[in-house]
Amino acid sequence: MKKILRPLFWPFIYLGMKIIFPKFKNKNYYTMRVLLMGVRQRLVGLNKSVSWPVHNSSIVRSPKKIRPGTKSPGISIACYIDGRNGIEIGENVWIGPRVSIISQNHDLNDYTKYVDCPPIKIGKNSLLTSNCVILPGVELGEHTVVAANSVVNTSFPEGNQLLAGNPAKLIKKLEEYSGK
Repeated sequence: MKKILRPLFWPFIYLGMKIIFPKFKNKNYYTMRVLLMGVRQRLVGLNKSVSWPVHNSSIVRSPKKIRPGTKSPGISIACYIDGRNGIEIGENVWIGPRVSIISQNHDLNDYTKYVDCPPIKIGKNSLLTSNCVILPGVELGEHTVVAANSVVNTSFPEGNQLLAGNPAKLIKKLEEYSGK
């Protein structure tokens, strides 16, 4: 049934997404579910100023300082994405449920002040699995997989790697990414 209805509704879904998210260009997210999520986000949701679709249980802070890549960060449930120091996300980066990407940290000697640090950079073709945390100033190379419940507090710019643990460590090297 879905395969029959999708081609019929495709022009309406595409047009609706163009109206709601004019700057977001990824056609992979143009589904009826995401369209309805976008309508709710624009009319009632927390993330009205975000220019890409975000799940209603996710929170995005300072979206103007976030370069979202080709996927929609925050489309999974309960993500927390804090872009106050900037976040640069490459193409084809998959972000799982309950992932936290936090680009700003408190000054350890005065908790009312924040520390400036470089933006978080996540290389293309990466995968951030559920409940992982990416902390300020981290740079992840291309094709980096961060295992569930890992906390990444240092940079791993090499790429083709699997990270896991708290704090995250290099577990093994991966072959070149072969997907699209």
